[in-house]
Amino acid sequence: MKIGILKTDDVRSQLVDEFGEYPEMFASLLHAVDSTLEFKTYEVQRGEFPLNLDEVDAYLITGSKTSVYADQQWIRDTEVFLRRAHSAKKKMLGICFGHQLLAQALGGKTTKADQGWGVGAHHYQLTAAANAYGQAGDNFTMLVSHQDQVVENIPGAVVLASSDFCPNSVIKVDDHILSFQGHPEFSKDYSRAILTLRREVFGDANADQGLASLSANVDTHKVAQWMVDFYHA
Repeated sequence: MKIGILKTDDVRSQLVDEFGEYPEMFASLLHAVDSTLEFKTYEVQRGEFPLNLDEVDAYLITGSKTSVYADQQWIRDTEVFLRRAHSAKKKMLGICFGHQLLAQALGGKTTKADQGWGVGAHHYQLTAAANAYGQAGDNFTMLVSHQDQVVENIPGAVVLASSDFCPNSVIKVDDHILSFQGHPEFSKDYSRAILTLRREVFGDANADQGLASLSANVDTHKVAQWMVDFYHA
């Protein structure tokens, strides 16, 4: 199976040598579950899109420090592509910005959250709907970095996981869309580096709380298995 990665941002230059770019992070994450997966990157932030929807078997939309509601042409162009893929029932998996952009493109809404910044490790409760999809366990933990949130879901979306801080944490639409507000591709070291590098943006209290939260166990493999199962189902 070949996954098309719609790359919506670059890793900060001072972190690339140690952590790689986002497509490399996702390849490492998913190869730990399925080493046969192949990947092709599309720099949608620079106007590069698949010429044909069927160039790859499924898609993944990465995170970005840009807000989905920013007035940028590449964001509007990506929304058009996502609507085409949705109409064709092409499998798409959204992460953070990708989660929010899928909502915005397909009839939902994303805004800056009243809750403020979510950083570090956050805990989520699986809904009853998640059990219907075969997800075991009552809760899980993911690394996060976001100020925006989905406040209105895609029509027909089912919430699979939620928290008080982020009610629409994981959603699914039919059998072809799965999206996460969290960052399964982040390592704790990368999250720690971002919290340190962007301390002034997050604020000292948020940064300190986020750094302290990294002592929690993070369910990276569990979420990666969920992602791979979605692609293969």
